[in-house]
Amino acid sequence: MSVVVRTVARIILPLVLIFGAYVIMHGHLTPGGGFQGGAVAASVVALLVITFGSQRWKRIKGSLSFLEDLGAVAFVALGFLGIGYTFFRNVLAGTGGLFGAPVPFGPNPGWLNTGGTLPLMNWAVGLKVIAGLGAVVLMLGLFGGGDDW
Repeated sequence: MSVVVRTVARIILPLVLIFGAYVIMHGHLTPGGGFQGGAVAASVVALLVITFGSQRWKRIKGSLSFLEDLGAVAFVALGFLGIGYTFFRNVLAGTGGLFGAPVPFGPNPGWLNTGGTLPLMNWAVGLKVIAGLGAVVLMLGLFGGGDDW
């Protein structure tokens, strides 16, 4: 790719990651969540593979596999937190602390810390989707033929 494409990719990359994190974090308040934000953030891997070639990114396969496993284990662990009551019970809601602020009466004004375990589950799903889609794109780049650019 040309210098212009590589420079624009380097500028856009952090913005796309920030937007993906925003969609993941606000999933319990707005449309979006772990899958949608993870897909947005995984598009960074596609941008890197297209812009810089897939051979350069071959070494991150192991990291993507680790992140996917971490997301799956975190999601299941969050599901088991409330197992004394029911599977996937929102045990942090209304307890105080980082994500346990009480929900105000009426419509939620957009307070992020009222979601309980939901934001944590969104991050777990987001990690799994980022790593899974990123690995698929990387494998397609590695085994899909030579670079035709």
